[in-house]
Amino acid sequence: MATYAVEAVDLVKTYPAGRKNPPLRALDGLTVSVGEGVVLGLLGPNGAGKSTTVKILTTLSRADSGSALVAGYDVNRSPDRVRRSIGYVPQKSSSDPMATGLENLVLSGRIFGLSRQESLQRARELLDRFGLTEHGDRPVKTYSGGMQRKLDVALGLVHRPKVLFLDEPTTGLDPEARADLWNEVVRLSGQEGLTVLLTTHYLEEADRLAGQLAIVDHGRIVAEGTPEALKASLRGDSVHVELVDPDTDGTVRALLGQLPGIGEIVVEGNTLRARVDRGATAVPAVLGALEDKAIPVVAVTVSRPSLDDVYLQHTGRSFRVAEEAA
Repeated sequence: MATYAVEAVDLVKTYPAGRKNPPLRALDGLTVSVGEGVVLGLLGPNGAGKSTTVKILTTLSRADSGSALVAGYDVNRSPDRVRRSIGYVPQKSSSDPMATGLENLVLSGRIFGLSRQESLQRARELLDRFGLTEHGDRPVKTYSGGMQRKLDVALGLVHRPKVLFLDEPTTGLDPEARADLWNEVVRLSGQEGLTVLLTTHYLEEADRLAGQLAIVDHGRIVAEGTPEALKASLRGDSVHVELVDPDTDGTVRALLGQLPGIGEIVVEGNTLRARVDRGATAVPAVLGALEDKAIPVVAVTVSRPSLDDVYLQHTGRSFRVAEEAA
C-alpha cells in the first residue's frame, strides 16, 4: 500500500449561521493525499476551502465528518503526535515583533522540548540558512516583509518536522522576496525530502512550486495531478479575445459557436475565451466572423494551455472572476 504523508478523505465542515450570514459549507467531501517529499499545492480563490483544510490537518479545527492522517497519525485521535510531526506557517506572522529573530527561534525550540543549548544551536543554523544571521539580534518589528516571512518559515522548521504547512506563504511579498521564498521551498522538498503542503491563490506560484496540484472549488477537489499533466490534458490552444463592448446579449458567443473547431466558449464581460484545435487557423476565422458582424475587437491572443485554462474547464469560470467573486 502507498504511504502518504498527508491523507484526507471526505472532509466536511460547515460553519453555523451568524447573525447576518447563513450557514457556510466550507468543505463538501474534500479528499486529497500526498506522498512523502512532495510539494502539494492547494490552488483556489479565497473562500474555496483551502485554509479550512489546513486548519483541520493541523488540528486547529475539527471536521464535521471524514478522516485525516498526517505523518501517519489521526488528527482527531492523536493530535499531540500530529503537532510534533508538523510545522505550520499561518497567513499572518506568528513571531513576537518585540523580540529578536534569535529570541523567537530559541523560544520555539524550547516549546518543542529542546534544551537551551540545542535551541540556540538550531536557531543559529536557521538564521544562517535563511540569510538572517546579521539580523538575528534585531527586533522582528524592524524586519522587512520578506525577512519576516523567512523567519516564519524558520520557526516552522525548528523541531525538524516531517510535514510543513504553508498557508498563503507569499501574500503581500514583493516579487524578489517571493522568488527567494520559492527557492527555499524547492530546496526543502528537493534536497531535504520534506513534505510541503501549501495553499495559494497565485497561478504562477502553483505552477512553479507544486509537484502535485489540487484545484479546490467550493470545498471540493475538482482536478488533481502535476501542473504539466493538468495542462497537457487540454487539447489544442487557448484563444482570448478582448472586445470593445461586453457581449451582454450572447451574440458573440453564438456567433463563434457556429465556427468549426472552436469549443468551450466562455464570455466574461469584455473577455471571450475559447478552446481551438489550432490557434494559427482559428484566429483568422474568429476575426473574420466578428468583422462581418461589425463587432470591434481590442486584441486577440493565442497561448498554450495554462492553469487558468484548467481552472476554467473544471469550474466554468476564470480564476480572475472567481477571485473577484470571493
